[in-house]
Amino acid sequence: MKGLIETIVTPLVDYPDDIVVTETEEDSKIVYHLTVNENDVGKVIGKNGRIAKAIRTVVYASRTETDKRIYLDIM
Repeated sequence: MKGLIETIVTPLVDYPDDIVVTETEEDSKIVYHLTVNENDVGKVIGKNGRIAKAIRTVVYASRTETDKRIYLDIM
């Protein structure tokens, strides 16, 4: 899943080396934290959050075998 997030975000940003995806797993959910360069945050979120919503839609659609919910935080 980390690779999928990085693949989606890399063409959107000016500083692809600053992309960091971390994973936190809890009992009922998996949270992915996406961190990008502060100059690229607006590009990843997009106007009115449209790009962030599209990224989340793709990530949520590619669930794992487990029944855990998946969340994506963009920082």
